[in-house]
Amino acid sequence: MDGERTPRSRPWRFDLVLSADRTVSRQTQIVRAVIHEIQRGRLGPGAQLPGSRTLAAQLSVNRKVVVAAVDELVAQGWLETRPARGVHVAEHLPTLAVADVDSPKPRPVAARAPRVGALTIDDGIPDARIAPLDELARAYRRALRSLGRAGLGYGDPAGDPRLREVLSGFVNQARGLSSRPEQLVLTRGSQGALGVYALATLRAGDVVAVESPGYRPAWRAFELAGARIEPIPVDGEGLRTDALEARARALRGRLKAVYVTPHRHYPTTVSMTAERRLHLQELAERFDLTIVEDDYDYEYHFDGAPLLPLSASPPGANRCVYIASFSKLLAPAIRLGYMVVGPEVATRVGRTLEVLGRQGDVVLERAIAEMFEDGLIQRHARRARRLYEERRDRLLGELAARSALARAFSYDVPAGGLSLWIRLRRGTAESLARRAETRGVMLTPGSAHLAAGALAAFRFGYAAHTPAETRRVLDVLEACVVGNPTQRSRR
Repeated sequence: MDGERTPRSRPWRFDLVLSADRTVSRQTQIVRAVIHEIQRGRLGPGAQLPGSRTLAAQLSVNRKVVVAAVDELVAQGWLETRPARGVHVAEHLPTLAVADVDSPKPRPVAARAPRVGALTIDDGIPDARIAPLDELARAYRRALRSLGRAGLGYGDPAGDPRLREVLSGFVNQARGLSSRPEQLVLTRGSQGALGVYALATLRAGDVVAVESPGYRPAWRAFELAGARIEPIPVDGEGLRTDALEARARALRGRLKAVYVTPHRHYPTTVSMTAERRLHLQELAERFDLTIVEDDYDYEYHFDGAPLLPLSASPPGANRCVYIASFSKLLAPAIRLGYMVVGPEVATRVGRTLEVLGRQGDVVLERAIAEMFEDGLIQRHARRARRLYEERRDRLLGELAARSALARAFSYDVPAGGLSLWIRLRRGTAESLARRAETRGVMLTPGSAHLAAGALAAFRFGYAAHTPAETRRVLDVLEACVVGNPTQRSRR
């Protein structure tokens, strides 16, 4: 009779004690309680659990919660369902359960009071507050569902074919290149492109010429591959190609590449002149050099017509590696960049990417492709261009209206971009940075863009600040230069 049936087959009553922790869902409490009873031996292999309705009544929870908990335990291997015989403890138990691992909750940390007027003068990043993030989130969800139906397996290390096709058309139409989709490789931002290109093509002992002052994270990417950096000075016309020619002769074949930002030099915002561009391309042919072109903010040109990339201009286009990203178009946290390279380099870079990370974020790549196809990226670029031009002009007006800053600083008005290169007439940028920091504003001295030495200048990114925020920054800078003994003594 029923009274003779053992607990192994069907217990008359099964009391399950749940945690009193209200921060944990009832489903998770049930999962953990069952695992605990199995681990301590109360429920042995093969033991049958009461039905879901019985457990739900005993625990005073909705039956759906019990069913979900049982499904999770079956998926983890603690329980098994037997047709027409109910749910039983598995004969072969797992050694570790995901549900049995407690994730530590963040401990409350006393919030630090923000410093009044705390702002950072960045080097020229976009304002993420205006980026189409809601649209991106929706596109990401759609891409995840679409790719999920295909299994979300591994893809091409070079990136999602759909986005590569979209970007090939984009750079051909908007930037004058003549690329094919197989020449595009998607990366984790432009820094990722620089790193993987260096690892795929450079060898220990190779030399890479770089602009000085310049973008030091790129230098580190080349050095990671074992290459040596050769700084080449920059003046008001861009890279000193005469100095590059002299170094190429002296290095006798060891110079393999030259890294440039010709559209808007980083950090000074100078555009490389047509004469220098032609000379650079001629040197690349003569000395068998690769031109690594970092086109980091091409979308933002306000005055006149932008110069086409070197990668779009014969005769040296076939010697160029073209690198760009979405960091300035959307936000730096959107880690998606790309490079346009020749077929042989594309193969080598793809093999390197396969070793480093197998593939990129294919869901993000597909979402960005959809936003391009729907015109969302293009519309955002037009809105952002208008806004950032207004912010540039407001900053220029404020600088001109403040006599103390006009006496302290000099600058050239860039035709576009997201920043000014401000030169100090007196004193050091390091001293100015220290004084600004005491008033809650952070800035990076020009020495950060040199291999060695100091530079009495700093890069003032204006795109990410509203007019009110920009005025607060200028108030601090004005107080710094007015309160500087060096400034007072020379008036």
